[in-house]
Amino acid sequence: MAEITKNEPGTAPEAVPAAGNSPAPTRRSLLAVGGAGLALGAAAAGGAVAMVRTGDEVAPAAESGAAVAFHGAHQAGIATAVQDRLHFAAFDVKTADREEFVQLLKDWTKAAARMTAGHVVGEGAYGGLAEAPPDDTGEALGLKPSRLTLTIGFGPSLFEKFGLGDRRPDALVDLPKFPGDNLDKARSGGDLCVQACADDPQVAVHAIRNLARIGFGKVAVRWSQLGFGKTSSTTPDAQTPRNMMGFKDGTRNVSGTDTDALVKHVWVGEKDGPGWMTGGSYLVARRIRMNIETWDRTSLQEQEDVFGRDKGEGAPVGKAKERDEPFLKAMKPDAHVRLAHPDANHGATILRRGYSFTDGTDGLGRLDAGLFFLAYQRDVREGFIPVQRSLARSDALNEYIQHVGSAVFAVPPGVRGKDDWWGKGLFTREA
Repeated sequence: MAEITKNEPGTAPEAVPAAGNSPAPTRRSLLAVGGAGLALGAAAAGGAVAMVRTGDEVAPAAESGAAVAFHGAHQAGIATAVQDRLHFAAFDVKTADREEFVQLLKDWTKAAARMTAGHVVGEGAYGGLAEAPPDDTGEALGLKPSRLTLTIGFGPSLFEKFGLGDRRPDALVDLPKFPGDNLDKARSGGDLCVQACADDPQVAVHAIRNLARIGFGKVAVRWSQLGFGKTSSTTPDAQTPRNMMGFKDGTRNVSGTDTDALVKHVWVGEKDGPGWMTGGSYLVARRIRMNIETWDRTSLQEQEDVFGRDKGEGAPVGKAKERDEPFLKAMKPDAHVRLAHPDANHGATILRRGYSFTDGTDGLGRLDAGLFFLAYQRDVREGFIPVQRSLARSDALNEYIQHVGSAVFAVPPGVRGKDDWWGKGLFTREA
């Protein structure tokens, strides 16, 4: 899902300058300046921000190594051009102290703004007090920002804590059990989540690791997932990526530059629910295990019938080109594309942002591999749920996949400036 970021640059704690004539210094060189100190505001470590204008908004381009603006009306990592790598983590809240948790959200926001700009956290990984742990874990020193985005979401269970029950959005529903689900509780749910996407896997892992370190004693990782090979794109002019089954995925995904479609299907509007969610979205995360070995012994014709597209070009049945308008009735009744299409679901549309995964074997000599499905929508009840109900009933693909993990989160709007922080609207009623 390659997308152009719809984030509007705000006032960041440290400005990331545009590209100049001289090369940008690395994180390591920034740390070296002044020994223990960091040359704050000197320049973004390891890559400047390349900006493009889309409509009335300015958005970072999908330039290798560049930084994506952290501040804006919407969180980055939703309509942003999809990066190559993912580290997704769900957390359980361990503290019962509301103020302590609010301070954590402020600390996380500050750290996220720095890391996405290419800076180290706090005073860095070395040069500080020898008797104290460093502020940064250090494994991303010398690396470029790699278009890192960090996106936070709040799970239904969080609203049972800190007296937030009356602030839970109606659209943040518990997902029903769908036919065929075989969900592992250890890989499902969570009080909150952080989605880290970057073009460098070490940058993404570093970001989650630092947030987990900052949150030690207040939150704990419940489960996490590494992903590679984006399986959907939000930049329709880019080549459509392929999933682990070898088929192009996300051909008709919502475009990150299609403002009207984003407003209609992705961003929460002023009249949709609680004011603190305006400009936010709702995220459904599903870990989908693929029966790779069975699929690999299936004939090409059956594979194409299952999807409703040819494997080479990606064209729908009876058409010549990938982006030709599909004629649904030409497909088999249980074809995946036919059942997932908005026309078969009363217009239900979601923005997909999934990644492939492979996590070793299952102990029986089979690959533990598949799709980590991420979908953003304006309302879960009108997006993922009706589509998944349709697919769960009769999708031919069900013979080759199984949903083994699941979570849903309310993703608040973006952080607008230095005095704003993740979740401020939720925890501050006057906001």
